[in-house]
Amino acid sequence: MRAERFAAHGRAYGPLMTVISSGPAAPPLSGAARPARPLVGELRLDAFASHRRTVIPLGPLTLLAGGSGTGKSTALRGYESLARLAAGDPLEDVFPDPAAWVPERAEADAQGRRGFRLGCTVEGPAGPVRLDLAVQAEPALRIVGERLTGGGETLLTTALRDPRRSHVQAAWHTAGAVPVTRAPFPDDRLGTALLPLRVAGTTDAQLRVLAAAEQVVVALRSAFVCDPQPRRMRSAVPVGEGRLTSSCDNLADVLHHTHGQCAQRHARLVATADTGCGEPVTGLTVEHLRDGTVRALAGRGPDRSTPLGRLGDGELRYLAHALVLLTGPHVLVVDPVAEVPDAMQALTVLADGLDRDLDVRQTRALLALAGSVCADGHMRLLGTVGEAAAATARGTAGATVVDLGP
Repeated sequence: MRAERFAAHGRAYGPLMTVISSGPAAPPLSGAARPARPLVGELRLDAFASHRRTVIPLGPLTLLAGGSGTGKSTALRGYESLARLAAGDPLEDVFPDPAAWVPERAEADAQGRRGFRLGCTVEGPAGPVRLDLAVQAEPALRIVGERLTGGGETLLTTALRDPRRSHVQAAWHTAGAVPVTRAPFPDDRLGTALLPLRVAGTTDAQLRVLAAAEQVVVALRSAFVCDPQPRRMRSAVPVGEGRLTSSCDNLADVLHHTHGQCAQRHARLVATADTGCGEPVTGLTVEHLRDGTVRALAGRGPDRSTPLGRLGDGELRYLAHALVLLTGPHVLVVDPVAEVPDAMQALTVLADGLDRDLDVRQTRALLALAGSVCADGHMRLLGTVGEAAAATARGTAGATVVDLGP
């Protein structure tokens, strides 16, 4: 991974990106006001597909609205990309087709280079920490620059010094006998995620660097992409480990593991399903089939049940999103930081098309549930919605609607 300087006005690299915000910058939080859990409070996208200097504020429940082509799904992809890089994924896995994320009319510089920028600000015990990343997509995919800043100091910088080599020159704040430590970092990995392996933590400055890096990594990598696929949710499935996939195709297996684990949470899921389904739902259970698979059932009363495979697309998507919101990270295929207690982490659910296939009643109920669940700080949701759902969300407690339209 590599970065240099990106341009405005359609060129790939140029002056350092200028962020244009729609409102005044928030004052720095005092120590007492800082969140105990690291939280991504702002996402920045520049020369990334249709985005130019886009700044998106993020709250507990943030919904992106706007017409087709305004970059709602692209913004979620930007967040997901940062999350995967923070988890240690190599750049080529995160961007298998990097040129697709460069603006179509972006011109190459004199060396034939084109690329894009991603960034975020993470709030937490270490205060606001800003991560900015520049990725070269052409002629070769690499990170050409990275900057981590916090407390008015530049904590980490990386820069491409020799295009013939597969590494960047990294420098991080030390403030000891040597004020800055320098070392080569691979150009296909996020340098911030590598700092805990490189920094000794023997000076106060090094400890600040570590705290800032760990805050960013914890906040970003605790993410779950939720995209329920009804056509894949209708079949019976083998009994597995009971962790829900992004497509929710193993919904029956998850219900098999969870329906008896927490009676209160399961009762809330049943009540939520009853609210959003066309017919009454009195229970959610599973049936063990002779071939060793299980299929999920919706109870309709004391003597009747319906396979979930018979439900409509909207009902299945509604139920899957509700299950994600009510179960939490231990039931999802997500990789939080094992060394950090759960109480100090907040899972961010990324839901593109949150209202897809849902009717007005289901949308209203799902938004109310999301607002309630996200209010306690353990879970956050960033989703995209259509105009009708956005109008409903504007009246939902705890929801923030960000309009990406012109």
